[in-house]
Amino acid sequence: MSDEHKHHAHEPAAPVTAEDAGSQALAEALGSSFAIVKIVMVLMVVAFFASGFFTVGPQEKAVILRFGKPVGEGSKALLTAGLHWSLPYPIDEVVRIPITEIQKVTSNTGWYLTTPEAELSGEEMPAGQSLNPAVDGYAITADRNIIHTRATLYYHIDDPIRFVFGFESASNTVQNALNNALLFTAAKFNVDDILTRDVAGFHDAVLQRVSELTEQEQTGIVIDQCEVQSIPPRQLQPVFAQVTTARENRNKLLNEAHTYENQVLNQSGAQATSVTNAAAAERARYVDSITAEAKRFGDLLPQYQVNPNLFEQMTFVQAMSQVFTNVQDKIYLPQRADGKPRELRLQLNREPPQPKPQQSQ
Repeated sequence: MSDEHKHHAHEPAAPVTAEDAGSQALAEALGSSFAIVKIVMVLMVVAFFASGFFTVGPQEKAVILRFGKPVGEGSKALLTAGLHWSLPYPIDEVVRIPITEIQKVTSNTGWYLTTPEAELSGEEMPAGQSLNPAVDGYAITADRNIIHTRATLYYHIDDPIRFVFGFESASNTVQNALNNALLFTAAKFNVDDILTRDVAGFHDAVLQRVSELTEQEQTGIVIDQCEVQSIPPRQLQPVFAQVTTARENRNKLLNEAHTYENQVLNQSGAQATSVTNAAAAERARYVDSITAEAKRFGDLLPQYQVNPNLFEQMTFVQAMSQVFTNVQDKIYLPQRADGKPRELRLQLNREPPQPKPQQSQ
């Protein structure tokens, strides 16, 4: 070993400065920070992908939209109840479709101006002097009258794919069909039929019309119920009330007249039946009597043929006994043997006998 090397070997190490210690601490801190950042990034990635898990309830179905388009085609795009996974938002979006829940939509035409708060409180907004077409809805009837009418439709989704992807807003499509059905049907009915005479018929016609429209549009729904409410214009409520009162009085009088008519008809029918039955019974009795008399007369014919004279005498005696039943004195003159008539002389006093005077004692 050279002297130079020996000199360096025995030379003491250079002292560590404060700058070197700070750089070392900074390097160690950066290394720890990078490790923490890596762990956090791994956890964030795990959380990101774990957020893609979702559950579909038993009363609904779901569709995964990837960049706005459904994943799968037709029925394969529908996810049934259970646990599923999709890429987190905004890559994928989960659309839930309640297939058994009853949906509700109300027409927004044909009814006067109101607010949900006013309807909940039961207070109506002022009607004003006249109907304002700019804010008040209405319907025109077949006899050119104006009414307020609205309908509430209850339905459930039968074809989720058609309902969700067939329209930009299927609920608005159903509402438009309901508005169309309400105004179209009102134009086919008279005002009295809609308000009083044929309320059920008007309801059924609205339901039939909205069913036809939703089937034509293939909205993928099944209608459960349709409720329709119709009233006259609020400005004419007193006039319609008078008409209603007059109609009720008319119906009352007609009902009373029909009731009296039914009573008279029932009584007349009962009397006619009684007279007919009595006549039938009398006819039967008379026919039976004549039949019995004819039979009895037929039975007497052999007796007459055996001894006509004896039969005549017996018949004569029997007839005379009936004729003279109520006669007090009876005188019978039999026929003479020579066939000549007998002469009967009776002395009758023209004046009744006078009572004898009583002798004085």
